[in-house]
Amino acid sequence: MSGTPVVSAARPAAEAPRSVLREASFLRLWVAATASGLATWALPFVLGFAVLERALTPGALGLVLGARTVGFLIAVPVGGVLADRYARRDVVRAAGLAAALATPVLAAAIGRSVAVMAVAAVVIGAGQGACRPAFQALTADVVDPGRRQQANAAMTLAVRVTTLAGPGGAALLATVLPVPALVCATGLLWLAAALLPPPGGPRVAAPTAQRGTYLREFAEGLREARRHAWFLAGLGALTAVIATGYSATGVLLPLMSRDTYGGEAVLAAATTAYTAGALLGAVVIARWRPRSAGWAALAGLACYGLAPLGLWLEAHPLVVVAGYAAAGAGIELFNVPWFTAIQREVEPRLLARVSSLDFLFSYGLAPVGLALIAPAAEAFGPGVVLGVCAAVCFLAPAAAALAPGARHFARAGRLEGG
Repeated sequence: MSGTPVVSAARPAAEAPRSVLREASFLRLWVAATASGLATWALPFVLGFAVLERALTPGALGLVLGARTVGFLIAVPVGGVLADRYARRDVVRAAGLAAALATPVLAAAIGRSVAVMAVAAVVIGAGQGACRPAFQALTADVVDPGRRQQANAAMTLAVRVTTLAGPGGAALLATVLPVPALVCATGLLWLAAALLPPPGGPRVAAPTAQRGTYLREFAEGLREARRHAWFLAGLGALTAVIATGYSATGVLLPLMSRDTYGGEAVLAAATTAYTAGALLGAVVIARWRPRSAGWAALAGLACYGLAPLGLWLEAHPLVVVAGYAAAGAGIELFNVPWFTAIQREVEPRLLARVSSLDFLFSYGLAPVGLALIAPAAEAFGPGVVLGVCAAVCFLAPAAAALAPGARHFARAGRLEGG
């Protein structure tokens, strides 16, 4: 009969993809990564309170934080090899537990032994460094390819939230808890990061008989990275931008805010705008799929040049703040497609090693930029340094866009012309 409903016609043409945050395995991974991020960002601020209480000198604080960076840099490549050799959840668990156990040692040594604090900080940094490539590879293990961009956006949102919540939460708790207790609280966060990650999905690992030394396995990751010209070019651009634009933010923004704009208002507004822009960028890129994803990502990375450019021009404070907001949005418009492309293009059994190269160069060389910016500003003047930083931030991504495969962050010829 004509009035009889047709059941098949009532079915939707296609069901909306299920959000990754509704998947228990990814949610566990996301919470673990967030906990590790909170622990990482909170510790320097907590130790800063020890300086205010005169339990720690500024020099000792710098030594401890430097020791943590050394541990991070040593552990990143080792963690990449281990995360490709063994179960990735086990690597996160071991690294997180090491950081969790070292944290109360650091807390107990405050005001007693800077040497013990430095050793504990090396272990904490090593735990952080080993976790980074393992978390990156675990994301690819537990999330299907069609939803990895959404998953990476959720992970980077967690990072941005922790940059706000970590220091703020530490400051709030400092009103009721002593510094050693606050340090131990970051150890509990590391414990959560160790115990929460889910087991990874099926992946291809090298047979035990074919495994070589750590150096040989790391070199295998280097060879895999060299197969992807877009990766080498993008990593070079990212490293250049972080070493110049990021360093200008860390060193020259406070000076310019004080000397040019007459106070700390521009510093506070610019750093807040950067984080707000990054949050907005992560939300946008969670759903936006540009046709030329690589070029769009590199254009976002180039937006970081707007931050030092505004300071170089001594523009109106609103222009400077807008430039930092654009820089924050742009860095996430780069990060999320970048991580997604690495997970898609790199051979799965080598993913953690290639990811470790990403973190080792992009974040590992940042302290070098920070160390050089201040002497360069004294020698040539802040204006010259800011102008050079802005130029590098614009030109490095533009040069990377010329590399084979850069248009789509894919091997040349695979997606070109799409």
